[in-house]
Amino acid sequence: MQNPAEIVRSFYERLGVGDVAGVLDLIAADIEWTTMWHYKVTGPGLVGIVDGIFKPLMAEWSQHSLVPTELIVDGDTVVSLGDFTGRHATTGKEARARYAHVWTIKNGQIARFRQYIDTLAVEGARS
Repeated sequence: MQNPAEIVRSFYERLGVGDVAGVLDLIAADIEWTTMWHYKVTGPGLVGIVDGIFKPLMAEWSQHSLVPTELIVDGDTVVSLGDFTGRHATTGKEARARYAHVWTIKNGQIARFRQYIDTLAVEGARS
């Protein structure tokens, strides 16, 4: 079984290559997902995350990446500090924003996710 840091790294790697099915394999069915963006979980379970987070993110940004620059591990909690970069599909503008993600891993899966991001930097590319 992977340790918490390996699970978080795997999430970013899979998301980076567009492997949504692989990402979902890492997520517990009853995950608690909190985000600061305008994307919101739309319903229970993984379908709510796909419909409310992943689909809109991939539709809105023609290019995007989340690159962790530092992982801080405390037992089952992993804090990832990193950079979001993206090109907005409609405006063509680029965004560069720092983020902090707080992950809780239980039984080898992501059980809780909390996101903090520079929303002003992201909004500048959206308008």
